[in-house]
Amino acid sequence: MARLNWGMIGGGKGSQIGPAHLLGARADGNFVLAAGALDVDAERGRAYAEELCVAPDRAYADWQEMLEGEKARADRIDLVTVATPNSTHFEITKAFLEAGFNVLCEKPMTMTVEEGEEIVKVARASGKICAVNYCYSAYPMVREMRHMVATGQIGKVRLVVANFSHGHHGDATDADNPRVRWRYDPAMAGVSGQFADCGIHALHMASFVVGDEVRELSADFASTIPSRELEDDAMVNFRMEGGTVGRLWTSSVAIGRQHGFDIQVFGETGGLRWASEQPNQVYYTPVGGRTQIMEKGEGGLSDEAARLSRVAIAHPEGFPLAVANIYVDLAAALKGEAHGAFPVAEDGLRSMAAVHQAVASAKAGGAWVDARPPSLR
Repeated sequence: MARLNWGMIGGGKGSQIGPAHLLGARADGNFVLAAGALDVDAERGRAYAEELCVAPDRAYADWQEMLEGEKARADRIDLVTVATPNSTHFEITKAFLEAGFNVLCEKPMTMTVEEGEEIVKVARASGKICAVNYCYSAYPMVREMRHMVATGQIGKVRLVVANFSHGHHGDATDADNPRVRWRYDPAMAGVSGQFADCGIHALHMASFVVGDEVRELSADFASTIPSRELEDDAMVNFRMEGGTVGRLWTSSVAIGRQHGFDIQVFGETGGLRWASEQPNQVYYTPVGGRTQIMEKGEGGLSDEAARLSRVAIAHPEGFPLAVANIYVDLAAALKGEAHGAFPVAEDGLRSMAAVHQAVASAKAGGAWVDARPPSLR
């Protein structure tokens, strides 16, 4: 089958997330980069697009020009990735969905719950895919954990513990660095800093692996560097619809931790542990038994994990190929084939509701609040 036409907005040269999308989308030969509006500077964006072999007439100055240009084409893009600053996600995603395009949006999908509700509504009305790039959920061994939980291999889940903590913003003398400062500026980041940036990855992972949604939460936020308006450390307790208890820590001032994203799931008959810094392994402990290390690529794993593993056992695949796995599932969906469970607009909406409710809880001294968006209660 012919490759799908793909376009990207944002993700220009020097961006943090752009290279992962460029590598991921093209890794398996499903997509070809056919169009792009890659930079807020039109000439710089056009030059980079052409450097990536995009035809000059599809190297657009901005997303509005790209939308109009692609709508008129018989060979229009099949999927557009929105990799722009957070505050622009809603407007761009909504416009492309309404025009009949499938969208993969970087997280957070929106800045407000109301915007999230609108995106879900538009996506449902358009019949198009609106995916959200919670790419950590696409690591093969995360999919294996999800499979083990879903098939009852650790019994009913009692407790899930997740954290996403690093120390890369822990130097107070670097607080005015533009690449750092915006994350704690409400005008650019919204109502939350670290929880909205990293914590929602951990919260989504908990729901994804356990197969349940967060019902209520209690949060404690701290700005440990006084110049920051938004939190750089957060502790969130939560309870899920099915009764599972959750604990989540997220921090950007945990000096000594590098990436620091891991999850532990404790059931009635066993426990599981996965860490992004050792993504090829899941630790499995049956009740009363010894801990076993399960390796990506070994025999006996589920089809869901096996189909997303590209290289032999003991060879790491890493973050760009986790992003690639999102594109694998999207390509399968666009081609009408069977695919895995990729995050969609409802997941983005739930995340934004959790962010706003966590902010409210923290301001109320950790009061328990309903974490669900109004339309999904």
